[in-house]
Amino acid sequence: MELAFIPSPSRGVLHLGPIPLRGYAFCIIIGVFVAVWLGNRRWIARGGRPGTVADIAVWAVPFGLIGGRLYHVITDYQLYFSEGRDWVDAFKIWEGGLGIWGAIAFGAVGAWIGARRRGVPMPAYADAVAPGIALAQAIGRWGNWFNQELYGKATDLPWAVEITSTADGRVPGTYHPTFLYESLWCIGVALLVIWADRRFKLGHGRAFALYVAAYCAGRFWTEYLRVDDAHHILGLRLNNWTALFVFLLAVLYIVLSARMRPGREAVVEPGAESAAGDAGSAADKDVKDVKDVKDSENDADAADAAEKSDASGATAAPEDPSGADEADAADDAKDAKDAEGVTNGADSAKKG
Repeated sequence: MELAFIPSPSRGVLHLGPIPLRGYAFCIIIGVFVAVWLGNRRWIARGGRPGTVADIAVWAVPFGLIGGRLYHVITDYQLYFSEGRDWVDAFKIWEGGLGIWGAIAFGAVGAWIGARRRGVPMPAYADAVAPGIALAQAIGRWGNWFNQELYGKATDLPWAVEITSTADGRVPGTYHPTFLYESLWCIGVALLVIWADRRFKLGHGRAFALYVAAYCAGRFWTEYLRVDDAHHILGLRLNNWTALFVFLLAVLYIVLSARMRPGREAVVEPGAESAAGDAGSAADKDVKDVKDVKDSENDADAADAAEKSDASGATAAPEDPSGADEADAADDAKDAKDAEGVTNGADSAKKG
């Protein structure tokens, strides 16, 4: 008895008049915005200029979409070019089907072009956007939920996903939600890269290589659970071999790069520091000018106060003659007493 499961959407597209709004496309778009937003914050923190990540993403995103679609069509060509299939469907990207390996490879080519145009080192840019790419994948995987694809083996677990579609040979039932497993794994990868980058000051492309290695490790076991048709080599799905091969390359790059170019780039975008310095100097100059104006105002206030003090002292002296009058009265009394003494002395001499 099925106690609980994750229901699939009854349909993956809504129509706003003649305009179709597809859940798969929305997930991809939201993921791109999150990747650019986080990448921009990390780029600025590393000493780059605002807007550089978005400018390079203008090249990376279209290349990534084309590469992802090409990888899917080439590795699953039977879905589009076998008997009874319409090859035009290979261009219907909104129906699902993006290979992450092709998306990263072609996206890197586009990013390299954009980075050269901006004059920034590609490894530094890759390190800044690595966690954002992982989060974009985590969000984009929910597009597979809208399309009822990328599920695993049948299960009755409470978090199983219910498949109701019968298109392309699907059998309705409850299955392992591998899209959910991979989404959660990608969130963990993003957090891992952010932590390791802060802890070990990763640079020269090592943060991006860590993202690649960690993602491949998770992709290997989620791919192993999937039951959709795929090419097999020595008992393993093609994407399992791809994940293993790319994982080894990423680990090798981390080891060699750490030995050859330890530490992190001192400058990630030429001119960004001078621009920040000029802005800081201008700000300091503005502060100094304001301080000089305030000092001048304070000096003027002090001078006015001194003038007022002198004026009040000068006018107060003639208005208060009581002190001088008292001194004159004392002198007159003293002279009268002396004269009286002389008169008395003369009278005494006459009598004698």
